[in-house]
Amino acid sequence: MIKHREQQHHFIPHSRPTLGTEEIKAVSEVIASGHIAEGAIVKEFEQKFADYLNVKHAVATTSGTSALHLALLALEVGPGDEVIIPSYVCCALLNAVNYAGATAVLADICPNTCNLDAADVKKRLSSRTKAIIVPHLFGMAADLNPLLALDVPIIEDCAQAVGAVYNQRPVGTFGVAAVYSFYATKVITTGEGGMVVCNAKDIAERIRDLKTYDQKDDYKIRFNYKMTDIQAALGIVQLAQLNSILRRRKAIADQYTRAFKVLDLNLPPDDSGQIFFRYVIGLKTDSRSGIEALSRKGIGCDRPVYLPLHRQIKLKGYPVTEKAWKNSLSLPIYPSLTDEAVTRVIGAVLDTASKISRLFK
Repeated sequence: MIKHREQQHHFIPHSRPTLGTEEIKAVSEVIASGHIAEGAIVKEFEQKFADYLNVKHAVATTSGTSALHLALLALEVGPGDEVIIPSYVCCALLNAVNYAGATAVLADICPNTCNLDAADVKKRLSSRTKAIIVPHLFGMAADLNPLLALDVPIIEDCAQAVGAVYNQRPVGTFGVAAVYSFYATKVITTGEGGMVVCNAKDIAERIRDLKTYDQKDDYKIRFNYKMTDIQAALGIVQLAQLNSILRRRKAIADQYTRAFKVLDLNLPPDDSGQIFFRYVIGLKTDSRSGIEALSRKGIGCDRPVYLPLHRQIKLKGYPVTEKAWKNSLSLPIYPSLTDEAVTRVIGAVLDTASKISRLFK
């Protein structure tokens, strides 16, 4: 009975990877082969990923950040150039722009999707604007058409959106390039790792040249941004499971939405193309109290963005971003979350809502 109680009340983490025996087998085979650095398995993963998106080129990297850095360099972004990015995003985007020596220009977001607001982006364009990085945040496709109409090269950031769809096409197939992250808790994982995809041969060739520094006839600054065959073996298995991963995420999101309709919350938009990397609810006040209350019930929740970029670099403004950051709360949603755990999350949210009514009503 004591063991049963412990199982019932274990802490449910906000995020965790979904791994099984197939991943163990694939990685073990690579280790047994004796070739664990970048090799044939990485090439296979790249080809399968390109085939999945129906794009011509996919280049595997060490992380989503390195993928973004290489994409910027391949577009010849550098000192004197400006790159527009949202403030409501992790600092990897700001880092990549700084790595390239360019200047990041922050823009605000749309209140309903938390993705880049094209109207605000337009106000921030200048003669120095070289690119716009467009994240598909939380697995929800950004509204790309008005951004594409600005006639500035777009890099899609699909770190949270493998499998998301915009206008009946996969995200990642609209910009001049797109980047993906396969960090441990992303939609699919290689532990660490990333990918750049594009249709332009010259961009892909530049990225392949820059991601490895050894055995070159000329010298310029290049990087050690190679994925290993161990990581790629994980990625191949995970990619094969992507449809079931997305179905499970959608099933959990549907349960949450049905349960929380009785509460006065801002629930995720009803968009058939989203993949629910995060299930984010908007409270009526600062989400910290809700996060703490749910944590006491054994439910791991968090703000979906740790700190907006404008706060990190001490800029004022960005009112939509400010409100989203203060009021948003992200609930556990990943394929290994059991039905029992989903029920516990729902019960904890409803119970918290009844006790802290100012948060939810």
